[in-house]
Formats: sequence, structure tokens, C-alpha cells
Amino acid sequence: MSSRTLKVICAVSILLNIFLIGAVAGGAAWLRTRPPLLGVGSIRVVGSELPADERRAFRRALREARQEMRPTAMAGRQARDDAAALLRAPTFDRAALSDALGRVRAADIAIRAHVEERAIAFAASLPPDERAKLAEGIERRRVRAAAQATETPR
Repeated sequence: MSSRTLKVICAVSILLNIFLIGAVAGGAAWLRTRPPLLGVGSIRVVGSELPADERRAFRRALREARQEMRPTAMAGRQARDDAAALLRAPTFDRAALSDALGRVRAADIAIRAHVEERAIAFAASLPPDERAKLAEGIERRRVRAAAQATETPR
């Protein structure tokens, strides 16, 4: 190989390494700053202290509740898309944007209420000691949320 070929290979190798280092650094930064996968108020996490069989049944009940609300979730997504399109429009239509965001909010509230009602029905079927575990999960989530609220933003 000629020295020119070796220089080209070396330059390409250096550029590739710089790209890889940047990708790794970017990935690490994203992992540090991204929001948690489960929200602080996630009711699914509250059931994590239940015995394995009840935990699976609890999660199955919540999953079924979310599936039942799939049309409402899709309507909420459409309303978000509508809101985004309205924000991009050359003329600002305050009433239409307010309506779209109202539809988003209504869908979110309906889904949350349905899932919570399913959780309440499930909790009603549990003995008192297992309901106490759900209460501990709620309290633990509240403490974590309060701690996160007092942290300085990244």
C-alpha cells in the first residue's frame, strides 16, 4: 500500500472513531436526562408490592382497562395532531386550539378515570393486608414525587 492510501485509511478511521464517541456520549446524555418510563403517579407501579399472582392479575386488569379505552386514546392522539397542526398554521386560531387541547384533556381524564375505576374494583377484591400494600405503594410514589419536585432541573 502506498502512503497516500494509508493516510486516507487513517483519516477515515479517525472520523469514524469521532462519530462513535459522539454517539456514545449523546446516548449517555439522553439516558441521563430522559424522563422515567413510568410516571411518578403510575398506578401500575403501585401494585408492584403485591404477591406475584395478584400483581399479574392487577396488571392484567389495568391492561384490559387501557385496551377498552383504545378508541378514546386514538381520539386523544388525533386531537394532539390537530393541536400541532393548528400551531403550525400561518394564522393563529385560538378557539380551535383551545378546543383541540380540551379534547386532549378530556381523553386523558377519561382514560385515567377508567383505569382508576378498574384498580378500585380490583382493590375491593383484595384482603386488607394486600390493600395495605397498595397503600404503601401509593405513599412511596408520593414521597418520590415530592423528592423529584424539589430536585434542581437538569
